[in-house]
Amino acid sequence: MGYIHCCGALHKTRTYRLVPRDNFVLCELDYLTRCPVCGHTVAQLTRIDKDDNISIVRKVNKKAKEFLKKLKNFVLYEERPINYNKRNYGRFYLNYNEFGVKKRCYSNLSTLKIGLSENKDLKINP
Repeated sequence: MGYIHCCGALHKTRTYRLVPRDNFVLCELDYLTRCPVCGHTVAQLTRIDKDDNISIVRKVNKKAKEFLKKLKNFVLYEERPINYNKRNYGRFYLNYNEFGVKKRCYSNLSTLKIGLSENKDLKINP
């Protein structure tokens, strides 16, 4: 998934890989159907040649739609983002001992006070 800079922000686009022509190594077309700020349609063709020079062609609104129609024949595939599991937690609970009482931690590990024993002279929060 690519990004196009429009109206002072980066917006997610549909990215197409094109057949490289005219001594180019890589050709990609980013297409933004509608900018959420201004409502423009934007198409941006990015090409890299053998000497690592980058050339960018950018079209807006009606010209962008015509540009996409013209390049549809040269599209190899559409790049799709990898779907990965967004859950970053498991079924594991950390058992710990706080002031001699066994407890189970369900969430925030940074606030744990593991291994504390009750001591009246100890000042934890001055």
